[in-house]
Amino acid sequence: MSPGRVQRIHSRNASFQQWHSLLGNRTKRNRHREFLVQGVRPLTLALEHDWPVRALLRGDGDLSNWAQGVWEETAAESHGILAPELMAELGGKDEATPELLAVLELPPDDLDRVRAAERVPLVTVFDRPSSPGNIGTLVRSADAFGASGVVVAGHAADPYDPRCVRASTGSMLSVPVVRVPSHTEVLDWVQQQGTQGGAWTVVGLDEGGDLPLRAVDLTGPTVLVVGNETRGLTRAWREACDHIVSIPMVGDASSLNAGVAGSIVLHEALRQRLG
Repeated sequence: MSPGRVQRIHSRNASFQQWHSLLGNRTKRNRHREFLVQGVRPLTLALEHDWPVRALLRGDGDLSNWAQGVWEETAAESHGILAPELMAELGGKDEATPELLAVLELPPDDLDRVRAAERVPLVTVFDRPSSPGNIGTLVRSADAFGASGVVVAGHAADPYDPRCVRASTGSMLSVPVVRVPSHTEVLDWVQQQGTQGGAWTVVGLDEGGDLPLRAVDLTGPTVLVVGNETRGLTRAWREACDHIVSIPMVGDASSLNAGVAGSIVLHEALRQRLG
């Protein structure tokens, strides 16, 4: 397969400005239903999982064998060959200019995407997270420990921010991630799942939780709710939870980073399910 339509871009034209806006403009990402992917592993995972590619971008120099193969074999709406300084700008980091970048189509925010048919569901909800890095950390852990998907609820950082994709080391492209306006959509969906195939357990995570982590059975269909980094769980989530768990700690630390704390619970769920 050879690349289809190829643009050669040597100035900050309209196409470049649209791609550049995806780095920091959430509104543009949502309006155009696309986001920018940087890095070899994220791009590789995107292609392995058949993400629709809106544009594949490269510099005008020589490519490695890997990049040349991707360039020639990837179906995309357009292929762009950019001047080196423009590729460096889209790379978004003070490191070597990337060989390839991809503009991917945003998936639908459909909660049914987070239920894996082949295993017992373990859905992680991150409520109103403010940090793209923390979302990326939790998605990476969800991938490592077998969660079926991550839901980002409420007024929150955007999981399709390039910083989140980088923090997930590409797991954003292999674990379903869904955005919802509030807790209501999640709880309605959970109730619907329960009527179709048995009860689900909703477990909240809080340093003041009434149960230690290992006292809760995480082997059945489970929703794990991680609260905002500063304010924790909302009252609505607390009332909806079947259990609120805490992580036993020693030392002088009074709390854990939200992404780290969620990762510990996900690992405990995997331990119980393997056991």
